Amino acid sequence: MPDNGQAGLGEAQVEDFIARGYVKLDGAFGTDLARAGVAELWAQIGLSPDDPAGWTKPVVRVGFMGTNPFVAAANTPRLHAAYDALVGAGRWHRPAGLGSFPIRFPSPDVPGDTGWHVDASFGTENPDFMQWRVNVMSRGRALLMLFLFSDVGPHDAPTRVRAGSHAAIARQLLPRGEAGMTLAELAADGFASTAGCDEVLATGAAGTVYLCHPFLVHAAQPHRGTRPKFMAQPALLPVAGFDQALPPSPVQLAIRRACGLSF
Repeated sequence: MPDNGQAGLGEAQVEDFIARGYVKLDGAFGTDLARAGVAELWAQIGLSPDDPAGWTKPVVRVGFMGTNPFVAAANTPRLHAAYDALVGAGRWHRPAGLGSFPIRFPSPDVPGDTGWHVDASFGTENPDFMQWRVNVMSRGRALLMLFLFSDVGPHDAPTRVRAGSHAAIARQLLPRGEAGMTLAELAADGFASTAGCDEVLATGAAGTVYLCHPFLVHAAQPHRGTRPKFMAQPALLPVAGFDQALPPSPVQLAIRRACGLSF
């Protein structure tokens, strides 16, 4: 679902987001920012793009980065317009940077983090991340976002996404109300309810951004290419919870259509 506009999203893209759970924006931020960001990440991890002998781990993680390339990449006019289109104007916090970064290196080793999952949005004070929680109102998260800082082809460990899986997760969360479910509970059956969804690879050139529904089921995979993959996977944070006095956003509409909710 490539984006062909320069600002915001068209009606067809919004409908695709509601139905499939994501929209792809090619060229959402500049390649100059991508190059600057990658240079900072190499320095952060103490490795070199010119010394593959030092790439001994399949994945190296970097947390939040708040320097200029990352702030600028997250806040282009085009992305702001897309955030407005999917979440609602005034309903999201301007990103103060990007993170985290699971930097993936070519390796024959299994990275150990390739299971299907959704990203948790609250309860993160618990030291056991499998006890972090998600609820049907997506408390604490407006979007899942994938920012590609390097070119990502089919062999470069692209994130796998199950298109349309957000609807099944919404239905699973509905009866649990405000409390929601833990990641352990959601993962107990291996996300069997989403096994029939089409699997899509989040590929693209540096500067591509995937804006995803918070409930989209996704997974990492081993890197079988030749150059490291640099990607940020931040949340877009909401200003507040769903407000019945405001028109429903496409994020909310996707949940409504899946569950028949009235909020």
